[in-house]
Amino acid sequence: SGKSTLLRIIAGLLPAAEGSVRIEGVMKVEDGGEAFPSVASACHYLGHQNAMKPALSVAENLRFWRDFNGDGQLGVEEALETVGLGGIGHLPFGYLSTGQRRRAAIARLLVSHRPLWLLDEPTAGLDKAAEARFAGLMARHCADGGMIVAATHLPLGIEGMELRMGEAG
Repeated sequence: SGKSTLLRIIAGLLPAAEGSVRIEGVMKVEDGGEAFPSVASACHYLGHQNAMKPALSVAENLRFWRDFNGDGQLGVEEALETVGLGGIGHLPFGYLSTGQRRRAAIARLLVSHRPLWLLDEPTAGLDKAAEARFAGLMARHCADGGMIVAATHLPLGIEGMELRMGEAG
């Protein structure tokens, strides 16, 4: 009840009916000397849709996002290896299974740097091994100073992180 809408408002995809979004530290985050001008520009949004073009190869999709958002910590091939999709970057995104599509979308988080990850049911479509791998990526992102705001019905499996939960309902 409103979790996905809140994430979309933070991401700048929907206008807030009233008030504003402020996240401590994000507005002051600097990346290579250049501050992010808004909360929305400092975030990656991973929603129910994977934000990938089916006709483009997996690698072409990731290169698009890398070029659009700026370089991240990993190159395209390394990001694919990290999420367990090494060797399939040449395939059209539309040919992938549901789980592979989700892992490719997770690789999108790695190819361009954003300190704030907005995750809407991020483990949907992932098997247990992929969930564990993603938990490690989230923990590393937070350990490197990043933040995550997630809407999920299942525990994300990241231990030792500060966890704040909203009201149920």
